[in-house]
Formats: sequence, C-alpha cells, structure tokens
Amino acid sequence: MKYVQTASAPAAIGPYSQGIIVNNLFYSSGQIPLTAEGALVEGDVIAQTHQVFKNLQAVLEEAGASLETVVKATVFIKNMDEFGAINEVYGEYFHTHKPARSCVEVARLPKDVLIEIEVVALVK
Repeated sequence: MKYVQTASAPAAIGPYSQGIIVNNLFYSSGQIPLTAEGALVEGDVIAQTHQVFKNLQAVLEEAGASLETVVKATVFIKNMDEFGAINEVYGEYFHTHKPARSCVEVARLPKDVLIEIEVVALVK
C-alpha cells in the first residue's frame, strides 16, 4: 500500500490521505472545490466542479494515473436540480472515456460545498 500526497491539490482536512494505491488501483479521497492552497472556490456549481476536476487530475497524476484510467467515479451533489450543469462539466473531462459512475444527492458536504467527487483508477 502506498499513500499519495501532492502539493498540487488541497491537503487532507482530516485524518486521511489524498489517496492510496493498492496493487495497481488508485483510490482517491473525495475531492471538494478547494484550491491547492486550501481556499474555497466561491461561485456556482460549475466553477466548483471545474476545481474538483483540477484536484482530481493532480492526485491522479501523482499516483501515476489519469482521467483516462479512471474505472469508477462517485459524485456527491448538494442539489439534484444542478445535475444537468454538473453533467455538462463532467462530460468535458470524460468526453471519450466514460468510466462507471454513481451520483447521489446528499444533505451536506464538508465546508458546505456543492459537489465532491472520488475516483478509482488503474495505475499505469
């Protein structure tokens, strides 16, 4: 088991790692719309979703993976009415490669953000 840590994504805000590699699979912790410096991205769900993907790309790269090697994504959203907007942004990052996905509406997310995404990816 190998822990993944990069300064290009926000540090964990609790007792967990940004991700873990086991065998040839990378499991990310949920990424929320914080900058690498830890500042919350203000704005709508579109802006927040782009920041989440920026963070995911950073931890995937550090793990030796990429969006193209993601096999499963789990999306947690605050408001299912924003699913269409989130899906549009999601499609910009997964436009040819389409991993399995779950999407659930939740009552509340850390720091009251609008979206959180975690992924499982193959390590190259």
